[in-house]
Amino acid sequence: MNLTIILFIFSRTWFVGPPCPDCPDSEKVTLQETIDKAKTDDVIFIKPGRYEATPTPYLEKICGNCEKPLTEANATVGFHIKGKTLVIIGHDKDSTILITNAGYGVLFEDSYGSLITNLTVMGGVRDPDWKATDAGIVGKNCRLTVENIRIIDNTHRVDTVVVGIGGVFGREGAELFIIGNEIKNNGWDGVALYRGSSALITDNLIENGRGAGIGITWDASALVYRNAISGYWKGIGAFGTSRVIVRNNAVFDNRGWGIIATGNAFIEIQNNVIYHNGNCGFAVWEENAKGILKNNIIVNNGWKDEWVCPRVGVWMNTTLENFPIEFNNVWGNEAGNYEGVDDQTEKNGNISLNPLFRDNESFRLTPDSPCIDTGDSLLIDRDGSHSDMGIYGGPLSIYVSDL
Repeated sequence: MNLTIILFIFSRTWFVGPPCPDCPDSEKVTLQETIDKAKTDDVIFIKPGRYEATPTPYLEKICGNCEKPLTEANATVGFHIKGKTLVIIGHDKDSTILITNAGYGVLFEDSYGSLITNLTVMGGVRDPDWKATDAGIVGKNCRLTVENIRIIDNTHRVDTVVVGIGGVFGREGAELFIIGNEIKNNGWDGVALYRGSSALITDNLIENGRGAGIGITWDASALVYRNAISGYWKGIGAFGTSRVIVRNNAVFDNRGWGIIATGNAFIEIQNNVIYHNGNCGFAVWEENAKGILKNNIIVNNGWKDEWVCPRVGVWMNTTLENFPIEFNNVWGNEAGNYEGVDDQTEKNGNISLNPLFRDNESFRLTPDSPCIDTGDSLLIDRDGSHSDMGIYGGPLSIYVSDL
């Protein structure tokens, strides 16, 4: 008998309904009570309804974003999955609503192989301790898939704390698969990874928050593919000693910079559209950051008064040996296309021409766009042709028919 069949035989399926004041006591089982009763590999189906958590105190032994990690932080938890692997499935995002009433809305801890899908997470309450890494969903020492979740309106703030509540956060030991979610109108980063965490972050809509749409910090690592990121202070950031691959994302209409590399991070930025961000499109903040900038379209950045960087397409505080710039279209940026490095137009495949988008939402290219078939010749589009610049180019591209 194979392992899959064994697990199926010994797992249990639970069905949870919304609160029912008139039901007998035997049927008044909360979602957290069901989570507590369930065992590893059980499945919990959550029926349509609103489910409010009763927050509980949670003492962090490790601070996720402190210079001294062995610093305690005081937080609260809404729904807590600890020491077990569960599959948690809502009816759908519109009808199954979790109101967390806590800083760590849904916390998966010591949970290896869990899945949460088909529901909405909202109503977080910011913890007064600034060291708490509050988010709608938090993973810690876990392997967790977060798929088709709506994480919205976690906007509660405390006057004495700058940091708000984010979308999905990975803490130490987390391996996250963040796929096809809506992360909107929250009070801090859309997705953030802290010490020792890693993630595949793909095909998400991340919009309207503070902080970074996606922030990879300390020694975390991430693959970041085909996300749409807008309305943050910064779009995508690689900090500390992180390692990040960023491909085929649309990073647009953020208030500061589109994509930033700093510290001792390494970041590969390939086939993205970096459009209409408030100050600079792309910035290497510190000279020790390394990576490569290739096959991107970086246009029309610099609409906001200078704040965090010059209003240019590319701002380099390092050398081209550390950070090669190849096969990009950098055009129409308010205060110039390049600063800190010589103009790269007509060098190493770089151009400076109107990309001829069909629209500024899907960023599809017109048939006569100068970005078609002018990317790196060693990269191939999905149809087998020479690679395009932008999100429709390269092997991980977005299909035009998908939009």
